[in-house]
Amino acid sequence: MAGKGRQFVLERLDFSARGRVRVVLWTVCGTLGVMAVALGFDSLNFASFDEGQRVRSIITDLVVPLAVGAPLLYFFSSKLRELAIAHHDLAIHASTDSLTSVLNRGAFTTLVDAYLAQVKEQERSDAGALLVIDVDYFKRINDAFGHDRGDDALKLIAQTIKSTLRSVDLVGRMGGEEFGVFLPGTTRRRAESAAERIRQAINDAEFLPGGVKRNLSVSVGGATFDGWVPFVDLYHTADRRLYQAKEMGRNRVMLAAMGEDTPKAAA
Repeated sequence: MAGKGRQFVLERLDFSARGRVRVVLWTVCGTLGVMAVALGFDSLNFASFDEGQRVRSIITDLVVPLAVGAPLLYFFSSKLRELAIAHHDLAIHASTDSLTSVLNRGAFTTLVDAYLAQVKEQERSDAGALLVIDVDYFKRINDAFGHDRGDDALKLIAQTIKSTLRSVDLVGRMGGEEFGVFLPGTTRRRAESAAERIRQAINDAEFLPGGVKRNLSVSVGGATFDGWVPFVDLYHTADRRLYQAKEMGRNRVMLAAMGEDTPKAAA
């Protein structure tokens, strides 16, 4: 139990450049290092010192780094932490859609591309899927309730999508009322299940413009893969399935494996 407790504490501590732990460690270790260096240099002269001189020298070597070095080290370490936090916040801002708080199109595409490139480089046969999700009749929402309520609908849909997925899955806003979902390491059956879960959860979502529940629905197109495939091909396949889902009446899921001629309707 004690071992598990120590492991839990270590996991909770933030040792990154943004964490206070690193500031404390740099301050403590730096101060001790300065003390050690000062004592090391002065120790060369200890043989010629009398007892009183040695004591004063040791005290000076300990007190001066503690009184001067520690505050300076803490100050500079804190400034480095502030820079790391600012850099992290800027990176998040640059990769996040400001309205829905999911990945923006550029960040989503970059991350999926990186995953697929790794599959190619390592010659793995990893399976996965890309879903393209479009809000049905979104223009009617804007026309009936205004753009502010339309934005509320998009935010609700984005959070609903995220709530149905695993932590490793990626969600991005591709533009307008279209979202992308990338499901790494998943089979076709699980991809179909995830797509249907998203569709149903959005049907059940509480969208209440003017205090009255209004139904939301999405059409989902998906492409599954087993091994490397270019992102552009994966997206085009999923987008074609989305178009077919809309042609067949909307509020449904249509998936196909890469290279498959006939799509499979999942709902």
